[in-house]
Amino acid sequence: MKIVVVSDSHGRIEVLQEILDKHQDASAFIHCGDIELPNDYFNEYIKVRGNNDYYGGLEEERVVSIGGLKVLVTHSHQYVYYSRLESLAKKADRLGCQLVCFGHTHVYHDSVEEGVHLVNPGSCWHNRDGRMPSYAVVTFENGNISVERMEV
Repeated sequence: MKIVVVSDSHGRIEVLQEILDKHQDASAFIHCGDIELPNDYFNEYIKVRGNNDYYGGLEEERVVSIGGLKVLVTHSHQYVYYSRLESLAKKADRLGCQLVCFGHTHVYHDSVEEGVHLVNPGSCWHNRDGRMPSYAVVTFENGNISVERMEV
């Protein structure tokens, strides 16, 4: 199963559409916040509210089940910077989630903390680490999670 994860697109409609078109075989699309578009745009994406999302109606965090994988989706701006990964892993574990998809930092991240897979796709607009804009493709097969960084 293939899940496409994006974040921090900051109104870039064309990038979100290109990603949808490129990955038509995906089981799900997740946007981790700062989409900066009205809520009825890109309903193909499971979305949460980022700190720059001023349109109402988006949840701060969501727990979703996708093909047997339980996922915590958050922008993560409400978590303390120096303990963000640990806090996200602990919350996901309490909620029974195997995967956390988060954004906000504009820096790609992929790790396993306390048995929970943590993925930040970076920004599909502008990364803060000097790398090209990015997103992530998560593959879930036979109980195993793998992640690939993709450039926009």
